Amino acid sequence: MKTTNSFLKLLAAVLLVSSFVTMGFPSGGQSVVAQSKSKPPQQGPPPDAQGSKISSDLQDAFNHAPERLVRVIVDTTPSPTSNAFSKLRARIGEMGGTVIRSLNGGKTTSVEIAASAIRALASDNGVKYICLDRATQVAGHLETTTGAAAARSYGTAATGTIDGNGVGIAVLDSGIYTAHHSFSSDRVVASIDFTGEGRTDDPFGHGTHVASVAAGNNHVSAGAYTGVAPRAKLINVRVLDSQGRGSLSNTIAGIDWCIANKGLYNIRVLNLSLGATAVDSYVNDPLCQAVRRAFDAGIVVCVAAGNSGKDQNGNKVFGAIHSPGIEPSALTVGAANTLGTNSRADDSVASFSSRGPTRGYYTDTSGVKHYDNLIKPDLIAPGNKILEAESPNNHLVADNPLLDGNVSTSPYHEMMTMSGTSMATPAAAGAAALLLQRNPYLTPNLVKAVLEYTAQPLPGVSNYEQGAGELNIEGAVRLAGLIRTDLAGRYLGDVLLTGATPTASTSIAGYSFNWGGGIIQKWNFIYGSALITKFQGIYGSGVLLSSGTLLSNGTLLADGTLLSSGTLLSEGVIFSDGTLLSSGTLLSEGTLLADGTLLADGTLLADGVMLSDSTLASSTPASVAQALAMAALSGDQTSSMAPEPDPDPLN
Repeated sequence: MKTTNSFLKLLAAVLLVSSFVTMGFPSGGQSVVAQSKSKPPQQGPPPDAQGSKISSDLQDAFNHAPERLVRVIVDTTPSPTSNAFSKLRARIGEMGGTVIRSLNGGKTTSVEIAASAIRALASDNGVKYICLDRATQVAGHLETTTGAAAARSYGTAATGTIDGNGVGIAVLDSGIYTAHHSFSSDRVVASIDFTGEGRTDDPFGHGTHVASVAAGNNHVSAGAYTGVAPRAKLINVRVLDSQGRGSLSNTIAGIDWCIANKGLYNIRVLNLSLGATAVDSYVNDPLCQAVRRAFDAGIVVCVAAGNSGKDQNGNKVFGAIHSPGIEPSALTVGAANTLGTNSRADDSVASFSSRGPTRGYYTDTSGVKHYDNLIKPDLIAPGNKILEAESPNNHLVADNPLLDGNVSTSPYHEMMTMSGTSMATPAAAGAAALLLQRNPYLTPNLVKAVLEYTAQPLPGVSNYEQGAGELNIEGAVRLAGLIRTDLAGRYLGDVLLTGATPTASTSIAGYSFNWGGGIIQKWNFIYGSALITKFQGIYGSGVLLSSGTLLSNGTLLADGTLLSSGTLLSEGVIFSDGTLLSSGTLLSEGTLLADGTLLADGTLLADGVMLSDSTLASSTPASVAQALAMAALSGDQTSSMAPEPDPDPLN
């Protein structure tokens, strides 16, 4: 009994790591809306002319700790009097400040002074602007290895730096700890709760980490933990409760709310690092139908593939993609293992990442099951041992202290390590935001097509494991910037680019690779430069990106109304109703799960083990569940993203 209780406690702790939705769990009642993020009382400079003299991060520092000393840069206004600068220095001394260094011939000064004195200093007529004397920033591992750092400079006068500015990413998860300094004071623009708990913070600890992967800023540790889209707007949609549990109805309500409020917050991207057992065909699955509604509303929906890629013996398992990752319109994301290096030379598919094909099915009137068998995931992105923002005193770290990154003594700066497709998904969501900042006219299908076309295919890995390949933001943003903006009314075969065809290769951290140059279809892969030089019917609205090919009498055909000439079909593995039709052998590499069952009825597997009604299914071998639980907690046991201690925990 003691062993059983310990094991159940382990599972309760891990159900967790995934934040996957448990079917049938009570929704908790009506939603509670917070119209905007909760802010501390206004203590610092007001947002008027005087306040505009002070940088936003300096105002945040005042609000968090007005009594502390801060080092700032004071820029002065030109003055006809020769002693103006000396008078200002004298006033700084009267306020208890110290001049550290004179710059720009005395017109700019580095000063150490109490934060509480900043407002008075800014009121001096001789002061033009005051900002923090910020630490020199470095590019973090996540933004470097994904290619996001290399894409920052691809903006225009209209877009500015490519950092997601103005694009809304809705994070449907366990809430966001908005006081963390990875999110500046105005980044989380709305919060809403669908759990019935009446709160929008993150006592569970999953949503804060997910949000910072997508859009954390460069404030902590000189930029070591910068997210993919550090200036995107975040919409906090809480659908998982304090224990990381939720329901289909919670999540569907959250998706519908995002659709209704898309225009108010410019919601262009949804992130769902959660899921449920895939039993029904996507045609009937209500969560998939909700994702399709968001897609039809013009929103890119990024969904975790799940973490059921291996059995208790470490063998590959195929057919374990979760819902709504089985939905064709979703951008389903698997996990890559970067080994903690910025270079892509040593990257691989994380062993735990769920593999296709999708195994949802419907049963016809004769009792015959028809499986969807779609190729999923669509992409992979870094998802092994990712260090990002930690919500203080959260449930995950309390039960699993080794997840604590021990980066800082300040709760506003602390980081935690998490593994899973839940971490890979927001990297793709941040990438989608960057593409939409660079070219706001892209359809969800084009965003998905660009990300797939520019992905890096890993050698020796099938499409059922990596989709089109590993996320390559450098190439994707570069290509997005060349796509025409007058897409409405385009016909099949119309010119798609405004300039020359881009070089289809990318270099990240000294390692160069060619783009995959193709797009995932339902049962195979299409490729060719025509996919980016000509407008394809599958790029429009009202169709699916994966609808460019048809299966007729066991033969795969190009849909001539949706694909132009110059596109080619692969000869990969094709399934129809569970039958292998073409060359290639899937089962020699692992086991294909059948009947929509993931190891056992009543068991949900995703970034950990979730059990129906929080009980252990009797048909599930304890060794299987325990092995998956441990893998979800620790990720692949390889070198990983290294902690970078924070040099200024009080700022």
